[in-house]
Amino acid sequence: LFGLSSTPLVLLELAKMVRISVLGDALKTMYNAEKRGKRQVLIRPASKVVIKFLQLMMKHGYIGEFEFVDDHRAGKIVVELNGRLNKCGVISPRYDISHHDVEAWVARLLPSRQFGVIVLTTSSGIMDHDEARRKGVGGKVLGFFY
Repeated sequence: LFGLSSTPLVLLELAKMVRISVLGDALKTMYNAEKRGKRQVLIRPASKVVIKFLQLMMKHGYIGEFEFVDDHRAGKIVVELNGRLNKCGVISPRYDISHHDVEAWVARLLPSRQFGVIVLTTSSGIMDHDEARRKGVGGKVLGFFY
């Protein structure tokens, strides 16, 4: 764009970072805090998917308790870490898997068949890969932790 004096006009456009994956940000924040040796971590924003994922992690003993803090916006979650989390991550895109394919994904994502969890979202709700195998349901892969 040129003005009347043929000098280029400088257009200032303020670029704003957008949050692509709330779950991915939450898991990365927890993983980084765990690597630093922190005892608790603040996750924001909160979502129903993040809360269900954290409930699974707590059920399997990878994190301590967590508390939802309502700030009349998106909410925050304070998670107590216990030092058992080695790695956690989100799988994007959320691949479809049938209940036959669960074993192949376990081999692909987890370091061992003895430990680690793949989290799936199914028509029966968000669950770990063992429960999905028992129920005989497939779904989409959300993420993993071990």
